[in-house]
Amino acid sequence: MQTMAGLYIHIPFCKSKCAYCNFFSVVSEKQRVDFLESLKKEAELRKDYLGGEEIKTIYFGGGTPSLLKPSEIADVLYVLQKNYNIIDKPEITLEANPDTVSKESLFEYNKLGINRLSIGIQSFFDDDLQYLSRKHDSKHALQVLDWAKDAGFQEVTLDLIYGIPTLTDEKWRRNLEIFFSTGFNHLSAYALTVEEKTVLGQRINKGVVAPVSEEDTIRQYQILVEMTENQGFEHYEISNFARPGHYSKHNTIYWKGEKYLGLGPSAHSFDGVSRQWNVASVKDYCDSYSFEREELTLDDRYNEYVMTSLRTMWGCDIDYIRETFGSKYTERFKKQIKRYILSGKIYLKGEKYILNDNGMLFADGIAAELFV
Repeated sequence: MQTMAGLYIHIPFCKSKCAYCNFFSVVSEKQRVDFLESLKKEAELRKDYLGGEEIKTIYFGGGTPSLLKPSEIADVLYVLQKNYNIIDKPEITLEANPDTVSKESLFEYNKLGINRLSIGIQSFFDDDLQYLSRKHDSKHALQVLDWAKDAGFQEVTLDLIYGIPTLTDEKWRRNLEIFFSTGFNHLSAYALTVEEKTVLGQRINKGVVAPVSEEDTIRQYQILVEMTENQGFEHYEISNFARPGHYSKHNTIYWKGEKYLGLGPSAHSFDGVSRQWNVASVKDYCDSYSFEREELTLDDRYNEYVMTSLRTMWGCDIDYIRETFGSKYTERFKKQIKRYILSGKIYLKGEKYILNDNGMLFADGIAAELFV
């Protein structure tokens, strides 16, 4: 199996906090200059983490990376090129919110070598966007997609959310139709999940806004699966759909258990045998670059492999389990997975155990049942 290492850069700044968001971000940019200097310094400090392995993907996530000027992104890329073994023409992804980009900035990002955008559209209907506390409107979202095409971006991921209480099935179908009409080749579609400590969680608990309906979410997931399949998209990970050959190479690193280094506050890293994660505070990050580290046991690594591989169309490879973890794990896996084959949630393709579309609805629960 060819290995692939990636770099993830966490940009923590946001214009405002979306009601449903549970990622680490801050709305104040007063430490922006200090943060960027610290980020470049951390890139130098951690350069040996991946053992000189080739870097094939670079991913600017957040937060809202598109709040950075192209010149600031260019400075970071320069430091990465200087310190890491990066292949010629790596996949470089920038997450962007529609309200933080212009036609000019998209042209500039493209000139820097950024060749993939991940745009947080979420819905093409304004009442859904208001429910989610998004700062753009549907008209501007469509404008930004035109700008992305004009700027030369061929690989664009659109993020959409289903299960929003304001989102009817008819509107959800329309969202998908609009996505298909753009001609872009990748869709990330997420079920709205409500975390207790988010603004949305608090609003629902107080009865200010309508709660999420599990029935509506499941029905809209089924609409999603049917419509993407009809358009020739592969359901290659629970929340990700792409035309063949247009997968997100960076995110595939996570799902295939390959190595990556995370830079920036709250960023996670994985070197094959351990995980580490940076402090989730811009000030503490700038002061100390402190992180926590966890050595993974064989049980941990097995559980992670089962969890991540089951999320994908490539499934759990029994030969890989045998070679990596040994016969005890292999026999246990085969014994435990039988009931999911019998219930029609998992099918066998050669030596690979793969969840079908219905099974993917229960992926987390199935994985947990298979854990050591």
